[in-house]
Amino acid sequence: MRRVYLDYAATTPLHPEVRGAMEPFFGSIFGNPSSIHSFGREARLAVEQARQEVAALIGADPAEIVFTSGGTEADNLAVLGAARLRREKGRKVVVSAVEHHAVLNACRHLERREGFEVVLLPVDGHGRVNPEELLRVLDGQTVLVSVILANNETGTIQPVGELARLCRERGVLFHTDAVQAVGHIPVNVRELGVDLLSLSAHKFYGPKGAGALYVRRGVRLEPLFQGGGQERRIRPGTENVAGIVGLGAACRVAAREMAERESRVAALRRRLEEGIRRLFPEARVNGHPEERLPGILNVVFPGVEGEALLLNLDLKGVAASAGAACSAGSVEPSHVLLAMGLSEDLAHGAVRFSLGRESREEDVEHVLEVLPPILERLRRMRAVGEARA
Repeated sequence: MRRVYLDYAATTPLHPEVRGAMEPFFGSIFGNPSSIHSFGREARLAVEQARQEVAALIGADPAEIVFTSGGTEADNLAVLGAARLRREKGRKVVVSAVEHHAVLNACRHLERREGFEVVLLPVDGHGRVNPEELLRVLDGQTVLVSVILANNETGTIQPVGELARLCRERGVLFHTDAVQAVGHIPVNVRELGVDLLSLSAHKFYGPKGAGALYVRRGVRLEPLFQGGGQERRIRPGTENVAGIVGLGAACRVAAREMAERESRVAALRRRLEEGIRRLFPEARVNGHPEERLPGILNVVFPGVEGEALLLNLDLKGVAASAGAACSAGSVEPSHVLLAMGLSEDLAHGAVRFSLGRESREEDVEHVLEVLPPILERLRRMRAVGEARA
């Protein structure tokens, strides 16, 4: 049976160059980067080289890069670390209604346990924040705004540069979760004007368990952990050298391959979208028609449960997703799609196809071949069930 992986937004396979860069750090190069002897210095050199590669990809200074265990930790460090250190100035945090749960749940913790007010910014039918909405809620008590750069479920890209400018003019810190964006579209922290930016290696052909937080020079954070002096005392703990090296290599590869790769991926996504629209005119594509990541296609087939569709696609060798990978197994409808105005019934029927580096035209054709009989069978089963009810 043909196997087709269309869940690149959940995770990506290691790029061969990344794997090669990491291999020595599972064997001969094993020193602790904090040790002053030659073994430690060898590891430290690799960590600092990776720091330069991460910084180069996003237009930062190497000293502004703090390594973390991934996107969730980076988001939590940004949100909790920034809010807690500024609690004497104000206790209001503003985030979009379509954030990743790593941001939303960190904010809920601040609200429930630490006395902060959390304001959710609404989005339009494409999932975009209106800067006027942000302007309306900013006040002297606001200490942090966090808006995702590119949504993990729909691929919609937010007007982060404009939102960050509004915050900068009012002295409010701005964080963006760029986990889905970095490595897939050009991201430059200077051009965006953000204070904090999260990224994760495994979303762009690097290893799981490695990520980073950009912290603009002069911005201070309260650490999540207590320990040694690693990562400028912002993130103590012995560094994951192999993972950090892999992250650096993934950034190096992205800088070289991204433009050509994502152009090809976007063409494949358009082919899949056009095929679905042709076969199923009633299908609804969710997300901005233009301001969207190259590889993500979120679609609803009315009258079909998304979970049932995913299971049947898997039986035909096609791996897709209902949305955020960290919500797998959840029976709740997507908070992102609900915020965009979809009904619960439609939101339950959403499926996310996400394409990547190894996707091919024949993968798209396979999906378009197996979809019609699957949907016909699922709709027939639903009709029979409703008739019996």
